[in-house]
Amino acid sequence: VQLQASGGGLVQAGGSLRLSCAASGRTFSRYYIGWFRQAPGKEREFVASISWSGGRTYYADSVKGRFTISRDNAKNAVYLQMNTLKPEDTAVYSCATNSVGYSRDYDQYDYWGQGTQVTVSS
Repeated sequence: VQLQASGGGLVQAGGSLRLSCAASGRTFSRYYIGWFRQAPGKEREFVASISWSGGRTYYADSVKGRFTISRDNAKNAVYLQMNTLKPEDTAVYSCATNSVGYSRDYDQYDYWGQGTQVTVSS
């Protein structure tokens, strides 16, 4: 599976962005998909995850209520709608697959896409 994240950019605090994670491969629907982010000088952190069918979603406490993860298996895509963005959301956001299930640990993920930069100005 190959992944590519897109949709990042520069936005003012309080604004919104929608990230996309496009995947290649016919087995896309067999994977949980997770979004992670990494800010300069900080460790990579879990943001959100979604189950195979999209029926289960999980969020980091820091984004709960502001971010929404969704997927469209027909399009081999996962989305991260980010609302009410804060300067502390500034990071490179990456998507990844997990063939086992839900996890907040990045080392449990198999394939990673190239990230997309999100910058939130105050």
